[in-house]
Amino acid sequence: MTYVVTESCIKCKYTDCVDVCPVDCFREGPNFLTIDPEECIDCTLCVAECPVEAIFAEDDVPENQLHFIALNAELSKNWKPIIERKDAPSDADQWAEVTDKLHLLER
Repeated sequence: MTYVVTESCIKCKYTDCVDVCPVDCFREGPNFLTIDPEECIDCTLCVAECPVEAIFAEDDVPENQLHFIALNAELSKNWKPIIERKDAPSDADQWAEVTDKLHLLER
């Protein structure tokens, strides 16, 4: 089992989770983070660190977010690792409660 970043992260891209990851499994895109399922060791540390509750165990991903399992695997192959925390986008808080953001995902 791996952990999965879901829709809540789009346009928020808080990187608190990156600081606690012992294996550097996060990958960074323009406005979203993914978890590389090949690198994730299922440690659970990132889950509590996400301020928008965007990270779930693969078995616990909400049904309407299941497509993010494949999306994390796909995008993590092309995006570069992020190994240290960065400042969130200046408008991240405005996007934190917004839903249905998949169309805003920049690849």
